[in-house]
Amino acid sequence: MPDALKRYACCIAGGGPAGMMLGLLLARAGVEVLVLEKHADFLRDFRGDTIHPSTLEVIYELGLLPELLALPHQEVRQFNAQVGEILVPAADFTHLPTRAKFLAFMPQWDFLDFLASKAGRYPTFHLWMRAEAQALLEESGRVVGLTVATPEGQRDVRADLVVGADGRHSTIRAGAGMKVQEFGAPMDVLWFRLGRLPTDPEASMGRFDPGRIFVLIYRGEHWQCGYVIPKGQIETIQAAGLEAFRASVVQAVPWAKDRVAEIRTWDDVKLLTVQVDRLSRWYRPGLLCIGDAAHAMSPVGGVGINLALQDAVATANLLAAPLAQGRLTVDDLAKVQKRREWPTRVTQWFQVQVQKRIIAPVLGRPASTAIRLPLPLRLLARYPMLRRIPARLIGLGVRPEHVRSPEAGSPPLR
Repeated sequence: MPDALKRYACCIAGGGPAGMMLGLLLARAGVEVLVLEKHADFLRDFRGDTIHPSTLEVIYELGLLPELLALPHQEVRQFNAQVGEILVPAADFTHLPTRAKFLAFMPQWDFLDFLASKAGRYPTFHLWMRAEAQALLEESGRVVGLTVATPEGQRDVRADLVVGADGRHSTIRAGAGMKVQEFGAPMDVLWFRLGRLPTDPEASMGRFDPGRIFVLIYRGEHWQCGYVIPKGQIETIQAAGLEAFRASVVQAVPWAKDRVAEIRTWDDVKLLTVQVDRLSRWYRPGLLCIGDAAHAMSPVGGVGINLALQDAVATANLLAAPLAQGRLTVDDLAKVQKRREWPTRVTQWFQVQVQKRIIAPVLGRPASTAIRLPLPLRLLARYPMLRRIPARLIGLGVRPEHVRSPEAGSPPLR
C-alpha cells in the first residue's frame, strides 16, 4: 500500500519519458522522489517510440547505454524525403558528435520499463502505478502536494515540489490555471501499422504527394505509418469508408497493396490530434511543468520526446541540489524555464514554419497537380554535406543537455 504519510522532496505527475527520466536523475542524486503513473503498466499503443542521439548520449553518461541497446530496437542512420517519384536523402545522422550516431526506435513501454528498473535501484525512488493526480493541494498561494486517486482510495501526497509531466492534456497545468499560448496546426495524423517484407525498402521516409503526406518508419518486422490529413477531417475520411482509406494508402505506397487488409477496422487507426502550444510561465511556487505539459510540440521532426527528455535533464541539473538540501525557491524554478524556453521557442518556430510553408500547401494541393521539388530538398540532393544540418536539428535539437546532477552514491544491486 502506498505510504501517503511520507513527505517527498518531489512528486512527479506522469510516468512518461520526461517523468521517468527526471525521477531517475533525482533519485540518483539522493532526492526523495515519487512518480505517479495513472495506468497499471506502460503498455500503450502508438506512443512516440523514437530515442534520439541526444537522449542516447544522456544514457551513455549514466553508464547505461550498452544495457539499453541490448533491448530489441531498430537503428536509423538516414532519413529520406520523397516528393512525387524523386527520392532525396534529407538527414544523415552518421556525422553527429555522439556515441550513438543514429535514431533508435524502441517500443516506449520497453524504454520506460528500463528507466523505471534503473531508478528502482535507488532507495529514494518511489513509483506508484494506477495513481492519478486529481487536484493540487495549496496553502497560502503555494502548491504543497497533490490529491491522488489510488486503488486503495484517495490520498493526499505532500511534496516540496510538484512537477507536471503529464502531457499535453495536463491535469496539473489545468488545475494551476496556467496561461497557454496556442500556435495552431493545419493537420492531424493517423497512425497505424503495416507488415514489412524483405523486398520492401529499408529506409524510413516521408512521402509528399499532391494532397497527401505519408510517413514510413522502419520498425523491423513492420512499418509504423503516419498518414497526415488536414486538421479536423477524420470524420470525413471515416464517412468515406475503410475501403477508400485503404485505397489511398495504396496510392501512397503501392508496394504495400497486399497488406492494407491488415487495417481491419478503424480501431487499428489511431488519431493524433496535433497541437502546438506553450505556457507563458512554466512554474508557480511549489509547482513546475515540463515536457508536453509546458509545451505541446508538432510531430514535425519527431522531436517532442527529445525536448521533454532534455527538459528532465535540465530540471535535475538545476534542482537536484536545492531539493536535496531543502532550500528550493521560486527563483530556482525560473532558472529551469530560462534554460529550456529558448530551445522550445526556436524548435516551435521551425515547426510552425514547416507547417505553414510545406505541409499546408501540400495538403491543399489538388491531386491532379504536380509538386516541384522545394529548394531546400534540391540543395540537400546536390550537396550531401548539408544533410548534417537537419540531422543535427532532429538528432540533437537546440541546446542539448548533459548530465550535471550529482550522484549521491552507487545504487545497491537488486
